[in-house]
Amino acid sequence: MKIAFYGSSILSSYWNGAATYYRGLLRALAERGYDITFYEPDVYDRQKNRDIDPPDWCKVVVYDGTIEALKRVATEAGNADIVVKTSGVGFEDDALLSHVLAASSPAAMKIFWDVDAPATLAELKSQPDHPLHQALGQIDMVLTYGGGHPVVDAYRALGAADCIPIYNALDPETHHPVAPDPRFNADLGFLGNRLPDREARVETFFLDCAARSPEQSFLLGGSGWGDKPMSSNVNYIGHVSTRDHNAFNVTPKAVLNISRASMAETGFSPATRVFEAAGAGACLITDAWVGLELFLADGEEVLVARDGHDVADLLRDLTPEKAKAIGERALARVLSEHTYAHRAAEADRIFRAFAGARAVEPVQ
Repeated sequence: MKIAFYGSSILSSYWNGAATYYRGLLRALAERGYDITFYEPDVYDRQKNRDIDPPDWCKVVVYDGTIEALKRVATEAGNADIVVKTSGVGFEDDALLSHVLAASSPAAMKIFWDVDAPATLAELKSQPDHPLHQALGQIDMVLTYGGGHPVVDAYRALGAADCIPIYNALDPETHHPVAPDPRFNADLGFLGNRLPDREARVETFFLDCAARSPEQSFLLGGSGWGDKPMSSNVNYIGHVSTRDHNAFNVTPKAVLNISRASMAETGFSPATRVFEAAGAGACLITDAWVGLELFLADGEEVLVARDGHDVADLLRDLTPEKAKAIGERALARVLSEHTYAHRAAEADRIFRAFAGARAVEPVQ
C-alpha cells in the first residue's frame, strides 16, 4: 500500500521533536512493505540543519513554503491508498489539511495523526470555528502518539470516527548503548528545547534542583536556554545533534525527562526521550504522570519524581551501581515491548482492518 505522509520534517530534528517518531515508525512500516512518500515544507531553517540524509526506505519531497507549492504536493495525495496529515506541520496547516482531503481518493484511508494531542484539543476547545472541527467528518481515523483514554474520549466526543494511540517507542538502530563521552560528564543531564509549556517545569525539576545541590554537576542541552539564569554547577551546551543523543544519555549518572505541562496533565504521553534514554541503557529520572506504568516500572526501570526536591533526593541516593542496574532493566523492557517494530505492527493491523472493512462495504 502507498502512504502519502504530510508532516513537519523527517530530515531534520531542528525544532522538530517529532522527527524521531516519524523516522522510527515509517522505517518500520517500510520494512513491512509500505511504499511511503513524506512531504515536508522548507521552513524554520530545518533544511539548513538536516541531521540525516534522505533515507532509502522513504521518498522525501521537500516543498517551498508557498501556497502554490503546498497545493502542488497536496494533489499527490490522490495517488495514495493511505493519506496522513499530521498536526504541527508548521506551514499553513489548515490549508494543507483542506487540500489534501480534497485531493484524496474516495477509497483512500484518510488519517489525521496528532503528535501533540493535548495542544490540539486545547485549540479545538477554545476555537469552535477551528477548521479541524469540520474536517473530522471527512477523516476516517485520528491516530496519536500519546494521550491514552483521555485523548481518545475527547476526540470521539468531537465527532472523530475513531481515535487510537500509536505511542512513541525505541528505534534500536539509532538509539542504543555507546561508550561514555567526556563532553557530557555530569551527575544529571537534561535535554530539551525551551518552550513556554515546559519552562516552568524545567525550573522546578532541573534548575531549582541544581541550585540546591551544589555538590552535584548538571548538564543542560537544547536550544533557547542561553539567557536563562542558572547556577554555576549547570553546564549549558546548547543544541545537541541527534548523532550525540546516545552519548548524552549514557554519560551522566542519570538523565531527566520533564514532560510539557499539557502532556503531564493528560497522561499516557511518553516523550521520545523516554525511549531514547532507555534504549541507550541510561538511568532515567522522570516527572510523574498517569500511565507511566504501561511503559516502565517505577523503582525498577525508571525513577519517578514529583518535584525538584524529589529529583535532588533521588540523585543524592543514586549510586553508579544502582543507576547501571536501572538502565539495564529499562533497556530490556523497551526492547521486548516498546520498539517501533511493535508500533508498526499495531499500525499495520489498523490499516489492514480498515482496508478489509472497506472492501466489503456494500455499493451505494
